[in-house]
Amino acid sequence: MTTQPSDIVVFGATSFVGQILTRYLFEEFGLDGKLRWAAAGRSLPKLEAVRGSLGKGAGKLALIQADAGDEASLRKLCRSARVIVSTVGPYALYGEPLVRVCAETGTDYCDLTGEVQWMRRMIHKYEKSAQASGARIVHNCGFDSIPSDLGVHYLQQQARERFGQPCAAVKMRVRAMRGGFSGGTVASVLNVLKEVKANPALRKELADPYSICPPGSGQRVRQKNLGFAEYDPDFGAWIAPFVMSAINTRVVHRTNALLQHAYGTDFRYDEAVLTGRGLRGRLTATATSVGLGAFMVAGSIGAMRSLLEKYVLPAPGAGPSPAAQLKGGFDLRFHGRTRQDEVLRTRVTGDRDPGYGSTAKMLGQAAACLASDISKKQVAGGFWTPAALFGDRIVERLQAHSGLTFEVLGK
Repeated sequence: MTTQPSDIVVFGATSFVGQILTRYLFEEFGLDGKLRWAAAGRSLPKLEAVRGSLGKGAGKLALIQADAGDEASLRKLCRSARVIVSTVGPYALYGEPLVRVCAETGTDYCDLTGEVQWMRRMIHKYEKSAQASGARIVHNCGFDSIPSDLGVHYLQQQARERFGQPCAAVKMRVRAMRGGFSGGTVASVLNVLKEVKANPALRKELADPYSICPPGSGQRVRQKNLGFAEYDPDFGAWIAPFVMSAINTRVVHRTNALLQHAYGTDFRYDEAVLTGRGLRGRLTATATSVGLGAFMVAGSIGAMRSLLEKYVLPAPGAGPSPAAQLKGGFDLRFHGRTRQDEVLRTRVTGDRDPGYGSTAKMLGQAAACLASDISKKQVAGGFWTPAALFGDRIVERLQAHSGLTFEVLGK
């Protein structure tokens, strides 16, 4: 165990994503480079097992014992790191103490949460502390929501270069996505449904597309919320609801607000899944819509949720195999339209399972970007989104080191 200061500490290194992230950092940065990093978690024997699995040269990896529920150990953890990257979820159950301590001690922080209701609570509780201490807190640094948030950022940069103005309306459509769900992701989704069941007022909050925007940001344009299958003429195909749109759209709107409405006060953004053309595309969109709706209903009913957890869904700590992660990938298409009806099409692709293999690489580069590329003099403390804080710097990192591509498509 060590308390030597590190640039980055992975908190939750023994979790499913934490192990993937730890291996990625070891292979990408090693242990003798300019970026100093360490692994942290509750169980020292499990940390040692993770270190042992990395192979030759990993013996020098520093290990730090810390517990998400022990504030004293979290404060000690913060003293040992410039940036803490957390994979300990569901964050609504286990994440608040670390966010609070980071905000109070000025320690930079990033994670891969997609729990909007929890993010909103953290922003309301601790943004003033983070602003005072200089801590930069960055949620959503995995598949939720880097491809969407940075995809819109990239499209808008290209639109300004080509048209001299941003696009007033942007659509993201999932063209392809190959990958499984881990038990941690499932636990996060089910916990949100449990919270809504216990607190019906939360349903209205979650339905607000501007729920995590700063107070008084002035964004009140009505946003599209796809509830069922429909035809999209801009893509010439049928579409179905995308399970992550409720997260990604909120992050994109917060980015716009944090950037002083760089996309416009009348900016519109929505997401969906492309299911194909003709009758087959329509039937697939309908089946996808019905299936997603049935899962949400089942997850909100206690008895059915228990059955799903016991017999159907993966358990916490489980997820896609290394081979499945390598075979995974995603292809997201963006369609932007300016106020003068000029159209721009772009895409973002990833070369690994989106929720795990690719997420680990995105999260690792977000932490490295926070530690190495952006000083506290350049960006002040507070709760940031990936695009608002990292911008072009992380686009460059993701393309060079994380298997992502950002490109403009022809008409």
